Amino acid sequence: MKAGRIQLSHVASALLTLLAALGCGSALAADKTSPADALARYQQERAVCTSGQSNQDRATCLREAGAAFAESQRDGLNDGAAPYVRNAGQRCERLPDEDRRACVARMQGQGTTSGSAAAGGIYRELVLPTTEVPDRDPQAAPAK
Repeated sequence: MKAGRIQLSHVASALLTLLAALGCGSALAADKTSPADALARYQQERAVCTSGQSNQDRATCLREAGAAFAESQRDGLNDGAAPYVRNAGQRCERLPDEDRRACVARMQGQGTTSGSAAAGGIYRELVLPTTEVPDRDPQAAPAK
């Protein structure tokens, strides 16, 4: 794998992760739930907003939590995390074959993860063996 391609994979992966992490947790509450479950979820999200633990400013977080709760009342939240999984796959599709396989593996949780959205991004790394052989000097003595 060439160094430039490795960087592209890491950058693409970090960008994907950052974009997903910036979305409100409310968007992940997309399963159909009972009214009592929806209210409990809303209260949990409000608590996260008011405690400062979200990755958004307080006003935006509360607005998103309220919008998600209102949408759940209309049965508008029913896709679960499917759009996020689909988006991750679509971002990996644009990469060359070798990089795409590594990207998909990272998005599926393989490798190591460090950082956070609050700190500026999540870095995912997956070390894979390579079959490339370094170029040898044709005038060098053969290895014994």
